Amino acid sequence: MVVIINTHSHPDHCQANELLVKRSERGVTLSEEEDGFRKYLREQNVRDAKGEGATICASLLSYGGESEFGCKNKMELQVPSDPGSFAGSICLYRPRDKILITGDVVFYGSMGRTDFVGGSLSALKKSIDRLSQLDVDCLVPGHSTEYGNVVKGKIQCGAQFSSSQTAAIA
Repeated sequence: MVVIINTHSHPDHCQANELLVKRSERGVTLSEEEDGFRKYLREQNVRDAKGEGATICASLLSYGGESEFGCKNKMELQVPSDPGSFAGSICLYRPRDKILITGDVVFYGSMGRTDFVGGSLSALKKSIDRLSQLDVDCLVPGHSTEYGNVVKGKIQCGAQFSSSQTAAIA
């Protein structure tokens, strides 16, 4: 492991940061926009912004671009900016293996929530539309990732995006 990447700052995705840092001696990162938003919410005492005690270094990610991690065996990741559930949400896409980790943008069989501070249904729909254009063979949603719910295969990934787009319209 080179770095711990948070797709966004919801507690259910980052509350174990401190423990992971202690065990792995690695850093934590998320998008600069999301880090700023997280700090703002903490200052406002918003309940969902509390929790993680690990130091976050937002500058490790090339937001909206590509980032390389590792020394010996470099891993190239594209880091699409995909707001909707939170303003600074990101996804992680590894083009070589056609793997997309969606955070809270796409759930298994549905889409992310937009009822949190900073959420936007129209931004989420645009993010899902944009992500559906990627060449994806394996889609790992931010929730419901137990065995059998990681979406594999181009046709299945296309169907997942379609169900997410339908949910965004409803």
